[in-house]
Amino acid sequence: MNVTVDIFSDVICPWCFIGKRRYEKAVANLANVDVRIRWHPYQLNPQMPQEGISRREYRIRKFGSWERSMQLDANIVAVGKEEGIEFDFERMERTPNTCDAHRLIDLAHQQGMQDAVVEALFRAYFTEGQDLSNRETLIDIVIAAGLDREAAQAMLSSDAGKDLIQQSQLEARRVGVEGVPFFVINGQVALSGAQPPEIIQAAIQEAIGADSDSR
Repeated sequence: MNVTVDIFSDVICPWCFIGKRRYEKAVANLANVDVRIRWHPYQLNPQMPQEGISRREYRIRKFGSWERSMQLDANIVAVGKEEGIEFDFERMERTPNTCDAHRLIDLAHQQGMQDAVVEALFRAYFTEGQDLSNRETLIDIVIAAGLDREAAQAMLSSDAGKDLIQQSQLEARRVGVEGVPFFVINGQVALSGAQPPEIIQAAIQEAIGADSDSR
């Protein structure tokens, strides 16, 4: 049985990284199911300056105080450890604009290595504190994940992929995305948030059942 899972996500969303791990656990427990994943851009901060801003400034503006931000970070760190993710928020100095990262994820889709590039970007940002607003940093990350350097540089030197981000934001609104990660399975079953693996697995099985009933 073939299943397509569309995931709306942003690379600066820690719950999207957690959701990726939980999705992977869910799929690992499915027998005789070929799951294909497609990542779709969803910018949490579409108005963010191209160069990003200080993470401290951003978090205080969003949550009211640095103390509140650190409390939330500590919660994420604890959840991340359960999923094998070592979040290191102390290394993160800037909150980036993610437009270029999403454009490179689209290029990775064209080259058949989208999931590897998404994984590399999550790791670079959340565990290594790399600045995803810096184009040279971005290129180094995606090249290490397998993308062609010349193709990546050419994309970032043009406007290629920007229209896809806008279209994806519109599609997200159409299907009811209010937060990420957001999963759409076989175009039929929607699941919001970084749900436990058993919930994701049940949603995939529900989509398989619905697809079988329609034949």
